[in-house]
Amino acid sequence: MTAAQARALIQQVISGPELFGTGVVRATPYESDPGQWAVLGDDCLWRLRPLPGDALATLTRHFEVPASSAKGAVRLSATVTVHRTALDASWEQARMLEEDLDCAEQTQRPGERLTGLQSLSFARGEGGNTSGDDLLLETGQCISDTHGGPYPYWWQQAVLGSVVSGTSVCGGRGRSEEELNSLVAEVLPRMLLRVEQEIGRSGGSASGEPSPSGSGTKGGS
Repeated sequence: MTAAQARALIQQVISGPELFGTGVVRATPYESDPGQWAVLGDDCLWRLRPLPGDALATLTRHFEVPASSAKGAVRLSATVTVHRTALDASWEQARMLEEDLDCAEQTQRPGERLTGLQSLSFARGEGGNTSGDDLLLETGQCISDTHGGPYPYWWQQAVLGSVVSGTSVCGGRGRSEEELNSLVAEVLPRMLLRVEQEIGRSGGSASGEPSPSGSGTKGGS
């Protein structure tokens, strides 16, 4: 697969507002720079860096449920990264789990922090994972100088062949966990279904040596 084909694949599978449901709109900015991805440093701060050699293309989209008189805004994201091989994608997933264990508090960008982070990993058939080769779940709280907090925060990322897909939600004032869960529960499985329809299960059998690149997709901006 070429970089151009990977970018086209991402456009076919990544979520738009419609997968999240009624009331979800595009945020500003809406899409990340496709030539960069986020790297978590030893200081637990996410920074944008050029796309590494083992990744063909990546894209993050940002969404929100606007604030109302009674409730605060909810921030959401969807990310898809296409790697050169399935092994490279699995390598990214392993690095992300290790980094999360090392950084229970992370700074996504100035004025925005994640705290109390806890992560779990599930192979296919474990923990309700029926869509991906491997699933990584993270929970904690999100805090923003602009939006306040702490609010519930969830992030999930799954590997299917050489494709890594993820979604996140950061709550807002007056938003229940049930309400937040209803926004994101079906988005990642639907993106993975799109991936399977586009490349088939043959993508999961790709092989090759992993290319060390340093981080992953969660902090895309």
